[in-house]
Amino acid sequence: MKTILGTLLFSILLCFFYSCNASDDNNTNNDDSPNPIDNTKRILSLGDSYTIGQSVCDSCKFPEQLKDSLIANTDEVTVELKVIAQTGWTTTDLINNIVSENPPNEYNLVTLLIGVNNQYQGAPFSIYESEFPQLVHMAINKAQGDRNRVMVVSIPDYAYTPFGQFSGDPSLTSTEIDMYNAFAENYCNENNITFVNITDITREGLNNPDLVASDDLHPSELAYSRFVERLLPLAIEKIQ
Repeated sequence: MKTILGTLLFSILLCFFYSCNASDDNNTNNDDSPNPIDNTKRILSLGDSYTIGQSVCDSCKFPEQLKDSLIANTDEVTVELKVIAQTGWTTTDLINNIVSENPPNEYNLVTLLIGVNNQYQGAPFSIYESEFPQLVHMAINKAQGDRNRVMVVSIPDYAYTPFGQFSGDPSLTSTEIDMYNAFAENYCNENNITFVNITDITREGLNNPDLVASDDLHPSELAYSRFVERLLPLAIEKIQ
């Protein structure tokens, strides 16, 4: 009788022991496992032909070069890039397409370069004065509501290209682009938005044809790489 009771008690204790261990294992697997760290940084680039990289290779446009440079200059970071841009887009076109695509408000960095087609198409400057602030506001929303994650890039000056020399009055083109850029820069300064001037680089285009793409109008891969030299230090700060 004592032997039977002893055996039964031992069996009960053994079951209890394994039950506790199984419970501990489950707790370890479910409760104490660390969450993986997401090192993905997301960039949204908004603009026109200067952003889409008209007449240069897919990896040559400045958003792609900026993405590659961020990967090369930051530790263990994956960078995803989305571009909303098209050749010929004005501020109105860009607003409509951002609304249409409705990207999420989760980007670590947003770049905005827009306005040349407003100038080229002879649109009233008042449209830019009204719509540029709207686009900056949209960019901030897409940058998680953080204005420090936004970079506005100045409009290149196509007057300093072979095309620009024979399209209208080059001096007037430069004067009007200066007006657009001055408005954008003043707005950014007043609202604590980063403004990066690259226009002077494109004004070397006649003296240095390597800065102009094969279409004799848009910036080349080399020109875009020089844009990125100015953008990269600021971008690194903004995504960290």
